[in-house]
Amino acid sequence: MKGLILSGGKGTRMRPITHTAAKQLLPVANKPILYYGIEALVDAGIKEIGIIISPETGEDVKTSVGNGDRWGIKVEYILQDQPAGLAHAVKTAQPFLGDDPFVMYLGDNLIKDGVGPLVREFEKGNADAFILLKEVENPSSFGVAVLNPDGSIKKLDEKPAKPESNLALVGVYLFNKEIHKAIGLIQPSKRGELEITDAIQKLIDIGHKVGNHILKSWWLDTGKKDDMLEANRVVLDEMIEVNLEGVIDAASKVSGRVTLGKGSRLVNCTVRGPAIIGTDCLIENTYIGPFTSIGDRAHVSFAEIEHCILREDCKITDFHGRIADSLIGVNVELTRGEHRPVAYRLMLGDDSKVEVV
Repeated sequence: MKGLILSGGKGTRMRPITHTAAKQLLPVANKPILYYGIEALVDAGIKEIGIIISPETGEDVKTSVGNGDRWGIKVEYILQDQPAGLAHAVKTAQPFLGDDPFVMYLGDNLIKDGVGPLVREFEKGNADAFILLKEVENPSSFGVAVLNPDGSIKKLDEKPAKPESNLALVGVYLFNKEIHKAIGLIQPSKRGELEITDAIQKLIDIGHKVGNHILKSWWLDTGKKDDMLEANRVVLDEMIEVNLEGVIDAASKVSGRVTLGKGSRLVNCTVRGPAIIGTDCLIENTYIGPFTSIGDRAHVSFAEIEHCILREDCKITDFHGRIADSLIGVNVELTRGEHRPVAYRLMLGDDSKVEVV
């Protein structure tokens, strides 16, 4: 079985951050989202992975992921010229996929239990496709499945205005070679895209079996800032352990599950986990609250930071204020001109220089 990870698209919902970075490379707990998808496929025993890339961010993805050696796998990059739908991505990847069964994984998704159990269930079953479903509060934002009384799939709708179900299609799909035939039989939707929901519906219409599993554990779609922060919160809460490799001075206090990278220093700080601070950071006279990730080489002084993602080389100096629920890009310089007892919620793109007045 092969893997296909989608890491294309333009990331319009995450701008300005994605003006200069692929959304799949944004960090959750200081690790690119894309890596979680790769690791999920590797843990399922998959050794060949194709990664769909876009012209805008493809080189960044290649530089970050490399040839797959760090995971002991083979990676092949597949250029999708334009974001023309998930089924179009499969069609573009057909030379790589051949007639092999495969897992398609959306590169900006996180799933607690990985894909290993799904792969094993698919391999021992007789379905031509297998989809993962999850009850959601806003089904009109997703592909939606309507089930028959026996639990089989009745029909699929892509982002319906009036959903008949609250079961969203999670960003993991398993297919055999029959999906290529189904994609060849569909037309672009009103959005101008080849929809994977239409292709799966076509499989059903022409008599193929499509299995499904309703996910009970968490699934996170990191398409927006608040989604990213929620993913960061969940991953920190479940995965971070105490690992203090940096230097903590006598005036600093660290409590809870905190990771402090090599070469990093805490000077007169309070850090309450779960939180992660990367390598070679300098944190001075600062409070770092729970669910905060700080990237490598950051410098923070005289600030209160909680439930935030700060990327690499970020500098928040002499801020004398509170920052919460914020996503701050690479090499941002943030200062504050006046001292006011307010909290700031920020989303700043890479290389920004901001003075709050």
